[in-house]
Amino acid sequence: MVDDADLEMNVLEFNRKSFSFDRLVDWDGTELAVYHRTETESESQFRPKILRLTLVLPRSWLLLDLTGEGLVIARDGVVSAPRPPGTAVEAAAESTRFDEQGVGWRRLAVSAGGFLYAPEEWGERLLTPSGVVRLGLG
Repeated sequence: MVDDADLEMNVLEFNRKSFSFDRLVDWDGTELAVYHRTETESESQFRPKILRLTLVLPRSWLLLDLTGEGLVIARDGVVSAPRPPGTAVEAAAESTRFDEQGVGWRRLAVSAGGFLYAPEEWGERLLTPSGVVRLGLG
């Protein structure tokens, strides 16, 4: 498991985007790491909106990747195979269910311009109205 300094000083690459550490949340004895990212929706629009992306996952799933100088997701303590090349897509164009770094993920719109990403196996707890409120996002 990564220490507090590593959480705060390193970005987490997720879905080909960089997320910054926000805080830790205790969820019934499991420490969850909360990450955030702010981005602008399509620049081609006349008045693009600001999007707020939040990523939540168990802290124990995070490893420091010394070669990439960032954090990676490793649910079983092992880094999955290298990701194929590609580019990030706008949050509004993403699927609500997808795989990333060997984990199934779900995405939920939590507000106008706000999206929450959580591991599929945690979806029943986190991606609910009460889960969103408990995470401080509602």
